[in-house]
Amino acid sequence: MATPLLIQKNDVVLVKPAGFTPTEVLSLSTLDNDQVVEMIYQTVYVYKANNITNLDPSLVIKEALSKVLVHYYPFAGKIKREKDNKLRVTCNADGVPFQEAYVDCELLSLRYLEGVDSETAELLSFDWPSESEYGYHPLLLRVTKFSCGGFTITLGLSHSICDGTGAAQFYKALAELASGKSEPTIKPVWKRERLVGTARKDPILPLIDMSSLAKSPFLPCTDVAHESFYVSEEAIRRLKTSLSRELGEKEMENFTTMEILGAYVWRSRSRALQLSSDGKTTFCMIMGIRKVLNPPLIVGYYGNTILYSSHVVLTVGDLEKIPLSEVAKLIKESKKVLTSTDFVQKMLDRKETMLQNYVELEISQGTSCIELTDWRHIGLLEDVDFGWKEVVNMIPLPWNNFFIDLCMILPPCEINASVNGKGGVRVLVTLPEAAMTKMKEEMKILHQYDVI
Repeated sequence: MATPLLIQKNDVVLVKPAGFTPTEVLSLSTLDNDQVVEMIYQTVYVYKANNITNLDPSLVIKEALSKVLVHYYPFAGKIKREKDNKLRVTCNADGVPFQEAYVDCELLSLRYLEGVDSETAELLSFDWPSESEYGYHPLLLRVTKFSCGGFTITLGLSHSICDGTGAAQFYKALAELASGKSEPTIKPVWKRERLVGTARKDPILPLIDMSSLAKSPFLPCTDVAHESFYVSEEAIRRLKTSLSRELGEKEMENFTTMEILGAYVWRSRSRALQLSSDGKTTFCMIMGIRKVLNPPLIVGYYGNTILYSSHVVLTVGDLEKIPLSEVAKLIKESKKVLTSTDFVQKMLDRKETMLQNYVELEISQGTSCIELTDWRHIGLLEDVDFGWKEVVNMIPLPWNNFFIDLCMILPPCEINASVNGKGGVRVLVTLPEAAMTKMKEEMKILHQYDVI
């Protein structure tokens, strides 16, 4: 942007539930209590102007929020980590901070926020201090209207209360009530005791020796860059074809886009960070366990259901030397561990033991670890209609709380489809600013004829 956006903001108001809600204190699951997910993560949804209706989107959404809070009443309370190191939600119908804003600018001039710069994205974030004796608000919502008639919804949600699947469930419920339904199709279910582990007396050993990890000349750093790379369906096909020449076409047929792209991004990121060749680098996927649990969770459960698959550990030198197809194979094998109910229970018990013993998780600070998460199939872009048709774009706002370790695979947006045809994915990467130039070069290679 040559000229920064000027946003006119109304005062923040607290939207309370439209009807009676229980007054109670709720406990959370072991996964919800994980310190790593204790954050408000923000996502911006982009909607084009609708020439059919003259309704004010901020009024429609504000009214729908009040209605949906009758069903999702914990979001109208406060969340706080207590002295016993456990999070609890005080359900007191305090309300959800809501703000209306206006920008004298057309969304088209911003390409509907696809590839938006950090400064503009920062302006669209909604941070509102709310700490009190009961904790802080787990939900924030802002509607920003643009001169073209389009608007954005900035949704800030406590990751401690819901993961991406739970967020999608809540967001769809909000849209349903905004569109005139009297209640959500899927009724929310709390039942957090279902995923509470048992604390053990065994010593908690680290999953990996942090001192053995590779180092980067760019870390630690204060200047962090975020880039969203579009990878077309054709580029993914060519990458898969390249790997097929190494492993054989029949074997590669069973590989997913996430596995082969994960291998490529892992190696590219290692090169961009200039990691020391004799140090170790680790890869892990953030995966859901809903399909693993037996008995299954009740439909409507919106708490955290994600775990890390087992780490794939290689030296940086080996990551460079072995064929990329072998890297993808290691990633595929690592995912199998999450199909074991025994592994899930062990991880729940481990996390619960850490919580009860106040053990803090060691974080690599991006030196050599990559954590990959896939947002394509959790329903954040499909069937979410507030009366202005489908959302044309959805972007996470990583500017406040994303780790350098984290990479996200996102579905393509309408802008990608209009230029490149349907299909493909977006890969969101966070790196030190000095390393991003090399990462751009690596991702550009994907769109060339010969990938590897």
